[in-house]
Order: sequence, then C-alpha cells, then structure tokens
Amino acid sequence: MCLCALRVMKDTGVGKSSIVWRFVEDSFDPNINPTIGASFMTKTVQYQNELHKFLIWDTAGQERFRALAPMYYRGSAAAIIVYDITKEETFSTLKNWVKELRQHGPPNIVVAIAGNKCDLNDVREVMEKDAKDYADSIHAIFVETSAKNAININELFIEISRRIPSTDTNPASSGKGFKLRRQPSVTKRSCC
Repeated sequence: MCLCALRVMKDTGVGKSSIVWRFVEDSFDPNINPTIGASFMTKTVQYQNELHKFLIWDTAGQERFRALAPMYYRGSAAAIIVYDITKEETFSTLKNWVKELRQHGPPNIVVAIAGNKCDLNDVREVMEKDAKDYADSIHAIFVETSAKNAININELFIEISRRIPSTDTNPASSGKGFKLRRQPSVTKRSCC
C-alpha cells in the first residue's frame, strides 16, 4: 500500500471541491458549498500492481484562509492547482499559488495543474496551449478536466500516481509513492 498525501488548492469557484468529489464519490453536485478552511477525503485506487491511498486536503480558495495553506503543504507528495478555463484571472493568479507552493512545500512535490470546466469550451478565456506551455515550464502535470462531465478526473490522479517518487530502496520494486511502515514503539520514562 502506498500513501499519497495530496493538496488541492486555488481560488474560489474554480471547481476544486467538485474535482475531489468526482474522484472520490464519482458524482457531481452543482450546488456544492464552498470549502471553509479545508476538507479531507480519502480514496484508495489500484495503480499497476499496488494500491495507492490518496489522502486529499481540499483547501479553501478564499483569501481569508490563504494563510492556512502552507501548513497543508508540509508532508504532501503532490499538489493540484486548479483554474477555471472560462476565467482568465484564475489562470493569472495560478503562478502565485505555484510560487507559494515552491516556497513552503517539499522540494520534490509533484505539481499538477488542472484547467477545470473544459465542458464550457465555447466560453473559454484560457487557451489550452498557454496553460500547457506554462505547466511544461515548471515541470508540472497538465490536464484539462470537467468535474461535471467526469472528463480526465481519473486520468489526473493516475498521472499523479505515476509521478510520485518511490521511497523504496529495493530496486526490484516498481512501486510508487510512500511505503507505509510500522514504527517501533518507544517507551518513555520520566525521572522522579
């Protein structure tokens, strides 16, 4: 079993929670409430010959919760930064989120950029090529998604599974992610 701690972050209204809900529950709620602070969900999926357990922190996009975001970066194996393809300003602020993630997150964190709402292509403001070029420039995964129509949601998480580095020192193992190991218990004694 591999454990993949994951953060989903970005501005309000881009579909972060809908992407997570679609991945975990395979459903879509057009009236989903905005995330307050952060919400937590898990899902275990088969990847090649291993089970990968995603521990997903869906962080709020509102400015008043932005100061909390760095505490969710620590220990994360991956982060998904979401923008809305129909709102140029959400793509413009994406670079600030990437900068913050690079400053406060682990150095080897896998970054994925998801252009959500690709089902609304007729009102697109962000060109796919521009977003892909940016993602390539920062060595990030790039996927356009639609939580509403279940487009590329599973593919996004499969690509994250593929890129999470193995911490297994056994070269014969092809597993990705973090191996779960039981820590020996330590008995603490107090003096006096």
